[in-house]
Amino acid sequence: MAWTYTLAWCLYLPLELVAASITIRYWNNDVNSAAWVSIFFVLIITINIFGVRGYGESEFVLSLIKVLAVTGFIILGIVLNCGGGPKGDGYIGGKFWRNPGAFNHGFRGLCSVFPTAAFSFSGTELIGLTAAETQNPRKTLPSAIKQVFWRITLFYIISLLLVGLLVPYTDPRLLSTSSVDASASPFVIAIQNGGIKGLPSVMNAIIMISVVSVGNSAVFASSRSMLSLSQQGFGPKILGYIDREGRPLVAVLIALTIGSLCYLAAIPQQVEVFTWLLSSAGLSSIVTWGCICISHLRFRYVLKLRGRGPDELPFTAQLGIYGSIFGTVLAFLVLVAEFWVALFPIGKQGANAKSFFQTWLYVPVMILLCGFYMIWKKDHCLVIKNRDVDVDTGRGPIDLHLLREEVAEEKEYIAQSPWHYRVYKFWC
Repeated sequence: MAWTYTLAWCLYLPLELVAASITIRYWNNDVNSAAWVSIFFVLIITINIFGVRGYGESEFVLSLIKVLAVTGFIILGIVLNCGGGPKGDGYIGGKFWRNPGAFNHGFRGLCSVFPTAAFSFSGTELIGLTAAETQNPRKTLPSAIKQVFWRITLFYIISLLLVGLLVPYTDPRLLSTSSVDASASPFVIAIQNGGIKGLPSVMNAIIMISVVSVGNSAVFASSRSMLSLSQQGFGPKILGYIDREGRPLVAVLIALTIGSLCYLAAIPQQVEVFTWLLSSAGLSSIVTWGCICISHLRFRYVLKLRGRGPDELPFTAQLGIYGSIFGTVLAFLVLVAEFWVALFPIGKQGANAKSFFQTWLYVPVMILLCGFYMIWKKDHCLVIKNRDVDVDTGRGPIDLHLLREEVAEEKEYIAQSPWHYRVYKFWC
């Protein structure tokens, strides 16, 4: 499972660079895509030369730009929806939700976009990877995890709701199954429909920055995953090499080498390449989060078997095990829906092999890696028994009694604080 997760992040880098080359065609369609890919690739290599500090500083700047852009779009989207754009077409409201409608092809159409949506939402689990390189994870991680809720609510749900209100799915500038229009971002189309000149180019540039940001995160995630796998004995020891600057140098080089697949953007079939790369990585996010939920359930169960509990944990999931149960069931249902949609795709008569393998290419890769692991380790058991589950390695030397006291003191301090501070700590 860990190797398929790592492989997915390795594929995210060329995928995002291909997407960046497609995005830049909004301004220039004559220059070979390989030239633009080279510029972005060199930029990502330069950032990763500076290790986690370079990654952190660059992501701070890029994330700030994205936050400001999305916030500005939300405000602008509300104005445009209320008829405040230069075109003066009047109040839009939910017009496009009624005609042509809110859901293209109904429930099957909704299911068909799950892999793309899962790919877009992936990355929140990077908080766990950065914990190892955080000075005080016990203090900073709970706040960072809670902020994920706000990021998804404000920057994903609200912005996508506004896009759905402003752009009908029948707009010919949207992506189709056969070609790519470089101005196809619905954010750009929404601004163009509002009649605002100049701003569509700004939004397209921000989309391109976001694409590069994800590619940068892909190098960090894949290299740190390879480092962790090596340290746990699930990969070659050379992947665990760390230079004097604290960089997993070999793992970073491997991630960048796989990233060179981005030069496939130079071929005429770059859209086909984009589709297959996205298909390879899309379902991995759903499977990964399903496994994260299952791991959390097993972790809490093993603690209970050993007479221990969440009172020794500085931070616990606010929905507890019930949130993980819901996540596991939802991931399973999404996979079932994807099997149905992939085998019988929209617009095709009967079963379609190409569509099926484009969606489920991840599964044979996962089976292949599991088989390789069992042969390499000579271990035919893929599930660790409860009595052998290790819940303490990586926590460092700990005194459980002292840890419980510290956690209890922190909770007592928050409980005795003013109401506004308690509300702030609960949500942030």
